[in-house]
Amino acid sequence: MFTGMLKYGIIYKKSQNAEKGKRMEYLDKLGQNAVAAKYELQKLSTADKNAALQAAAAALISATDRILEANRIDYERAVANGMSDGLLDRLKLTPERIKAMAEGLQQIVCLEDPVGTIIESFDRPNGLKIDKVRVPMGVIGIIYEARPNVTADAFGLCFKTGNAVILKGGRDAVNSNTAITEVVREALEVKKITADAIQLIRDNDRAVTTAFMKLKQYVDVLIPRGGAGLIRAVVENSTIPVIETGTGNCHIYVDEDADLDKAVPIIINAKTQRIGVCNACESLLIHEKIAEKLLPVLGRALQEKKVEMRGDARVRQLLPEALEATEEDYGTEYLDYIISMKTVASVDEAILHINRYNTKHSDAILTQNREHAEQFLREIDSACVYVNASTRFTDGFEFGFGAEIGISTQKLHARGPMGLKELTTYKYLIRGNGQVR
Repeated sequence: MFTGMLKYGIIYKKSQNAEKGKRMEYLDKLGQNAVAAKYELQKLSTADKNAALQAAAAALISATDRILEANRIDYERAVANGMSDGLLDRLKLTPERIKAMAEGLQQIVCLEDPVGTIIESFDRPNGLKIDKVRVPMGVIGIIYEARPNVTADAFGLCFKTGNAVILKGGRDAVNSNTAITEVVREALEVKKITADAIQLIRDNDRAVTTAFMKLKQYVDVLIPRGGAGLIRAVVENSTIPVIETGTGNCHIYVDEDADLDKAVPIIINAKTQRIGVCNACESLLIHEKIAEKLLPVLGRALQEKKVEMRGDARVRQLLPEALEATEEDYGTEYLDYIISMKTVASVDEAILHINRYNTKHSDAILTQNREHAEQFLREIDSACVYVNASTRFTDGFEFGFGAEIGISTQKLHARGPMGLKELTTYKYLIRGNGQVR
């Protein structure tokens, strides 16, 4: 019996090793393709890149029915699996959303190509002339969840900046992502440009994703786009440099000097205009002096939008329909029709609370008090800090960057909406005439 178990164990281990070998062979091939592609892409002129982007945009529109059919399969399976409304909203494609994807590529065409831009120039006393110049990063890896529009956005931004991209989307959107990738690759081939500018990892085995995070010999930077769990997994497992993006426990603080007529529409927009996005407001702080005047009006507006309210004792006193907020609520990115609410005694208390519970993404103050506004702007530790505006504006398109690769919540290399410039690095070009040291 022992001999049989030992034999079975050896066979099982061999099977595991064979599977691992196939996995690495598959990923190595993608990595080699991407490295070859990056050197081809770096030879393209801006005109070449723009023509290819226009071709890809037109191809997406032409393939609308094909993409929608693939998305229908993903969506119906997600509904059957009980996916939340917020994530279903991210997953679903419509003719309008495909048109928006194509328009995103067209907008990138209109943006200035940062590659080759001279950031600064200087001369040394020994006669060396030095230029600091923007260049592509090389190969960018992106791991993302059920948002098929990211497939087109990521391609457009990476391609314009001369980077090859390897995409790993979530299993929930695999058919949608595959269809979009195939359409873009076909458009590139028509333009006689390497289709390996964009590659999609279609194997949904978690071990493949983990192995991808360690493909440092091919991938120059890895960008996760998704929830806290995904980002944490990438940060903890990757051997590739990571740019953290995404998680948004965004706050709005209504100051005692706020214009309450403007406050309610801003809060409703930030919370309900689209619930499944990282820049939606998840937590609300209200100065205790205006709570009695604001909360009944705001409560009715939130109820009309079917938003569940969770608050502290003062909030629940003024809004009997509100549930009790827990410590966990104040740190939660709901991506749902839920909002946490708390009353505070000062702008200082609001800032202390936000800096404790936020995810360094986007936070706002509503106030007519300039001193309070400037203090909030100065002291809140987030990538984007607003005065009298919705947090929904944290977006590459709204900032004029065209489509974005994500919202960086870290502090090295890039912070906030990441457009074209954030997908480049730089190198020094040194010109001499015989200098030796």
